[in-house]
Amino acid sequence: MSKKGTISGQWVSGKNKIKCVLPLIIFKEESSFITYCPALDLNGYGPTEIEANNSFEKTLSEYFRYTVNKKTLADDLRKMGWIIRKNLKKEAIPPTMESLLGSNEDFNRIFNTYDFHKRSTTINMPAFA
Repeated sequence: MSKKGTISGQWVSGKNKIKCVLPLIIFKEESSFITYCPALDLNGYGPTEIEANNSFEKTLSEYFRYTVNKKTLADDLRKMGWIIRKNLKKEAIPPTMESLLGSNEDFNRIFNTYDFHKRSTTINMPAFA
């Protein structure tokens, strides 16, 4: 993770980017730290929190690269409860934590089982072309 909680993924996809603020849940399971993003249902892990964050950045980069190449990013986000505006260059709105607790079994389990800390991060996601 780069300074000020901004994800600095390595993917490159066109010129247009959309800034989006996402919650991240960081917790420890056995001997691994896990950085989990319930709004995207993605995670990274490692023996330290820093390595878990770095792993999450790689996972996020691969997710965007794959969905952009397959032209499925907007549909995939909608299936996860995101609001995608008609003007695709405007902000995409992730689902609320409350709605995710009701619809995402993994997040519900993490929320009710583990001690965690939450922080928000700003990502630059590709504009939906």
